[in-house]
Amino acid sequence: QFELVESGGGLVQPGGSLRLTCAAPELKLDRYVIGWFRQAPGKEREGVGCIGTTGGSPSYVESVKGRFSISRDNAKNVVYLHMNAVESEDTDTCSCARGTTVCDAVVTARTYFFNVWGQGTQVTVYS
Repeated sequence: QFELVESGGGLVQPGGSLRLTCAAPELKLDRYVIGWFRQAPGKEREGVGCIGTTGGSPSYVESVKGRFSISRDNAKNVVYLHMNAVESEDTDTCSCARGTTVCDAVVTARTYFFNVWGQGTQVTVYS
């Protein structure tokens, strides 16, 4: 059962940008680390990054550092994934998840620390 809702996906040209939004209609996101994950066709889901409860401690996997950033607005109960300078390898389904209370490099890479998920939003990078 998916409890988070992602939006903002769509078609984007290489080098372009998208902003994905993670929302929770019935749950609170504050006091929880929020992670972003992605899954390309035929591949396992992998971590993108996570953000601490107050937004001050984001962490990212090496492949997206310098291109993607995560922010949050607890007053609006949303978390954003800003995707910049996208490339074809960024074509995937992006999902957000809620869990744990610490955001670090280990948490970013592991789905183990998250127990509330969204169904994902599709990002397609085309030339």
